[in-house]
Amino acid sequence: MRSLAAALLVCLPALAAQPLPALHADARGVTVSGLSSGGAMAVQFHVAHSAVVAGAGVIAGAPYYCAQNSLMTALYNCMTPGAWTPVPPASQLKSLSEMLAKSNRIDATRNLAGAPVWLFSGALDRTVLPEVVGELRRFYDLYGARVVLVADKPAGHAMATQTAGNACGANEPPYLNNCDYDSAGEMLRHLLGKLNAPSGAMEGRLVSFDQAPFGDAGLDEAGFLYVPRACETRPCRIHVAFHGCRQNASAVGERFVRDAGYNRWADTNRLLVLYPQAATSYSPLRFNPRGCWDWWGYSGAQYATREGAQIRAVKAMLERLSQ
Repeated sequence: MRSLAAALLVCLPALAAQPLPALHADARGVTVSGLSSGGAMAVQFHVAHSAVVAGAGVIAGAPYYCAQNSLMTALYNCMTPGAWTPVPPASQLKSLSEMLAKSNRIDATRNLAGAPVWLFSGALDRTVLPEVVGELRRFYDLYGARVVLVADKPAGHAMATQTAGNACGANEPPYLNNCDYDSAGEMLRHLLGKLNAPSGAMEGRLVSFDQAPFGDAGLDEAGFLYVPRACETRPCRIHVAFHGCRQNASAVGERFVRDAGYNRWADTNRLLVLYPQAATSYSPLRFNPRGCWDWWGYSGAQYATREGAQIRAVKAMLERLSQ
């Protein structure tokens, strides 16, 4: 029994998540994307750090600052709007964004002009209705971003893939749907320009890293980083992929970080893919039972600005990767 305990103690350090590696990554032209709450988080991170973030891909996500610190607004106006709970108009959200920029809480909004933005709304999505994504398009249009909206696929509330996941019209975990459509590839081509064809299978390494050094931001214990072989020895660009609600590793294991479709494109195009992880929490101080990214204020009133706890944490991850 004593020898078994000693063996277990020897194994524990090997099982612990390692620190996020410093890989001399290219900190210029970071791109971001996400599904649902992750899509809203991608928009927030893009707008808050538009001097650093070159473009965003958003699947079933809401416009910037749509919820305005209200869970009820998030659930109704910004997901399933109706006659009594309309989605906030893009013009109003633009005015709020200008106020935040003027008070230096987000980067100058002029950075959004010409930025590539790729949007997706599944025709069978019952969780975030198409008019929400349509208002997000109008928000970016008001700033002169270079927007593409894909809204003709018979997809449910999910990231559409070529082969992985549920039936295309499903609206359930792991929120990866086999639609014979490579949304990760289409998105990355719009955000990054001409790309090499993807690898046939993942050739790099998927690293689990300790998220504790990045602050108390409602993050899970471990995040993930995909490192292509070419990025082990040469600087690479970074793409941040935010999971959706009930799509973190605690809920679906490594399904999202392995099967969403980013990694094969990363292999052949010198692209690091950062998969930060939000934590599932039942604490009344930070109630987040579905493991969503904060787009309504559970982590604090500054959630959509550079001072937001989760935005600061992910920015610190990028700085670590670029060291």
